[in-house]
Amino acid sequence: MTLQNHLAELERKHDTLERELHAATTCPSADDAKVAELKRKKLQLKDEITRLRQPEASVH
Repeated sequence: MTLQNHLAELERKHDTLERELHAATTCPSADDAKVAELKRKKLQLKDEITRLRQPEASVH
């Protein structure tokens, strides 16, 4: 898998978590633990995406 493919997959997962998080927070009976877990996973993905893009930014 190329770096670009890996980044695309991570971004897809990030978007999926964003939709899940939105659905969980708009539900009146939202489970706080589930919302916190979704936020944690989303942040981890964002951090990994940022980390993987760093070498690209320094090349250009």
